[in-house]
Amino acid sequence: MKILFEHIDKPGIEKISAYRKYGGYDSVEKTIGKLSSDILVEEVKKSGLRGRGGAGFPTGMKWSFIDKSSNVPKYLICNADEGEPGTFKDHYLMKKNPHLLIEGIILSSYALGVHTAFIYVRGELFNILNILERAIDETYAAKLLGKNISGSDFSLDIYCHPGAGAYICGEETGLIESLEGKRGNPRIKPPFPAVSGLYGCPTVVNNVETIASVPWIINNGGEKYAKIGVGKSTGTKLISACGHINRPGVYEIELGFPVEEFIFSEEYCCGIKDGKKLKAVIAGGSSVPVLPTHLILKTAKGEPRLLSYESLAEGGFETGTMLGSGGFIVMDETTCMVKNLYNLTRFYHHESCGQCSPCREGTGWMEKIIHRIIKGEAKMKDIDLLSDISRHIEGNTICPLGDAAAWPVASAIKHFRSEFENYIKS
Repeated sequence: MKILFEHIDKPGIEKISAYRKYGGYDSVEKTIGKLSSDILVEEVKKSGLRGRGGAGFPTGMKWSFIDKSSNVPKYLICNADEGEPGTFKDHYLMKKNPHLLIEGIILSSYALGVHTAFIYVRGELFNILNILERAIDETYAAKLLGKNISGSDFSLDIYCHPGAGAYICGEETGLIESLEGKRGNPRIKPPFPAVSGLYGCPTVVNNVETIASVPWIINNGGEKYAKIGVGKSTGTKLISACGHINRPGVYEIELGFPVEEFIFSEEYCCGIKDGKKLKAVIAGGSSVPVLPTHLILKTAKGEPRLLSYESLAEGGFETGTMLGSGGFIVMDETTCMVKNLYNLTRFYHHESCGQCSPCREGTGWMEKIIHRIIKGEAKMKDIDLLSDISRHIEGNTICPLGDAAAWPVASAIKHFRSEFENYIKS
């Protein structure tokens, strides 16, 4: 079933005239000023929609933390930073169908009592920024943004704000700091953004894919959305598939779809390139643990591994991983897991804001050790030292970047230790 991609390939869908032809903004006109904002929050709660940016936190619950009775301004921020290596689904969605995101922002803002919303766009995506601003201008011209939307007393303004390409600004409080014109250092929590966010006011930060799912939920009902997927993994998910596969791209799948079928079926990735064997997969973007073939296709219990929050996490980080942002990176038998890890550790060392010493020092230390291993200058004890450093970073930083840097190291050593040892022996 397609929800976000239902009309993605319709000619001219990026323009409001075509978008409205296929039912676009119908939810705005039937909702704004006609239904209580609390009803929208309840529908999103019923849907079971979870944050699609990586954390998977229940969206309706996050919305309910906002005190709508407060007299201070409230803000909605759409996190369109998308800096996770291997993840490009938000980029594609905004490029192809920007009005779906705008419609979702209008509905979400109404539900939250927000009158000013922001789209924080990754700095490198200036083409996307231009597409969004053209679409926003069209929406203002149609009187679906601005004052008295659809003849109601509800008003909303949306602003696009380009970042400067810092991975750390994908973390919601680092993003808020950047939006306020400061260096993008994550904040200590509590207080959480729902209490004190942008300019010290109640703020909700949601991912592009999360917000774009709201119009379908409002049009069709939260209960119908909840019937799609499996268990607590409801609805559909965009997967950015890349690496050694025959057909990379962005795919919308119903949560609970088998990983093996996703990789090898002709409808999706069409198998491994050049007929080679599958070696490993990073299922949710570079910050989640890598799994070898036998654990990514089946759980430790021998059951088929599914593209869902629960199935991928089964077994914890001993034998499982995370769905994360859906950045699905496939590696074939020719991949050197040590060099692959070196690329990741270089990235996280470079992107650390330096605020926390375990992350600031630990990421650089891990990069140096792995570089030493590749050059043939390491000792066997360096492998255990790497694992030890990752354990001391994990859970000891203000934001999850430390965890993101530690998990790939720990999992690569756990599942592919022999490759590290071979470098040292040779």
